[in-house]
Amino acid sequence: MESLTPQQLRESFVNCSRSEAEELPLPPGMHEVDWSRREYLGWRDPRLPQRGYVVVPTDDGPVGIVLRASEASMRSTAPSMCGWCQDVHHPRDVYFWSARRAGQAGRNGDTVGTLVCGGFECSENVRRTPPPQFVGFDVDAVVEERIAGLAARARRFAANVVGVHN
Repeated sequence: MESLTPQQLRESFVNCSRSEAEELPLPPGMHEVDWSRREYLGWRDPRLPQRGYVVVPTDDGPVGIVLRASEASMRSTAPSMCGWCQDVHHPRDVYFWSARRAGQAGRNGDTVGTLVCGGFECSENVRRTPPPQFVGFDVDAVVEERIAGLAARARRFAANVVGVHN
């Protein structure tokens, strides 16, 4: 992922108004982000715990999305698998996040949803060395495949929010 300025970050949001985008909190430690090790940037709102934000790089530029966590999944004790990193080896909270679609569809109440790690740590998860019994001999190839899969699934979700169907 390429580095973004705070202004570029705010301008990328597609499913909220410009004034809402100007008010949203920036990710903590944004100046310390290792952009080369990110397939997307995600963070939680410190004031509104059910709100999250992701910015996904696409061929048409970054797509920022305002998300809302389901209350039901926040109370759930059943383990879930993240739909983006598909990590099953590290116990993390996974939430059902919904996003209003961009444009008229979103104004009409149309939403899309996905299961994603609660702290948006997918980029870290896919880079962990997997257990050898699951990967055979080429660990690096498995990690690269997981990184590419995460990027593709995040882009697919962003396209769905924007209304582009693959």
